[in-house]
Amino acid sequence: MLRIADVEAPNKRTRLGGALLDQQHRDQASNCVIRFITEAMAPGRFLQDRRRFDALRDGLTEALSLVGLRVNEQGKVARAAATATTLDEVARLAGRMRTELARRGVHPEVLRYCEEELLRESLFHAVFEATKGVSERLRQMSGLSGDGAGLVDQCFGAAAGVPAVRINDYGTGSEVSEHRGFANLLRGIFGTFRNPPAHTPRAAAGWALTEADALDLFSMLSLVHRRLDAATVRTGA
Repeated sequence: MLRIADVEAPNKRTRLGGALLDQQHRDQASNCVIRFITEAMAPGRFLQDRRRFDALRDGLTEALSLVGLRVNEQGKVARAAATATTLDEVARLAGRMRTELARRGVHPEVLRYCEEELLRESLFHAVFEATKGVSERLRQMSGLSGDGAGLVDQCFGAAAGVPAVRINDYGTGSEVSEHRGFANLLRGIFGTFRNPPAHTPRAAAGWALTEADALDLFSMLSLVHRRLDAATVRTGA
């Protein structure tokens, strides 16, 4: 489509790279690369797969940020706000994780406790801080001073009659069951994602988390915070 001469190569990746490099040498300019990116990233090509557009856009922006460029929402190459000179700056300018979190509509309370970690794409600390953020919010809501599963018991237990924090009217059997299930969900989150990082070195081989796992956890934490948005706190708790 762009009338760039093909080249012989053992695979598509080196074939494409070779063709663009040859054309760039002939033109003595990089316009052919920009034209190729613009054509390949045309939004109309991704009407049925927005996730792929976002992933490709962020991946391209990581590389282009080193020369002060980015791919915008129209799929075109544009000037970046700054030129990256380190890998941390590449991650910061590209913001791959933040793009996906924004697309998912992650609750602001999730981002509040892991801004720096997300910018550096440190999944280990981002997960730890975001999970700790739930405990902090429960303490602020209830006025209690516990932590982890113990705090969940204090907030959602019914030892004193009505729980200190409840996510519904806590009147019918179904409501009580839902309330207890939510408390169990919190205990599971703390046990799985908060306690291991608190006691395990970052480089430990036994505690690994992929980017997909982290994104799913952030979505789960968003659900938790949305339920807490509408929760009722017992007066004097």
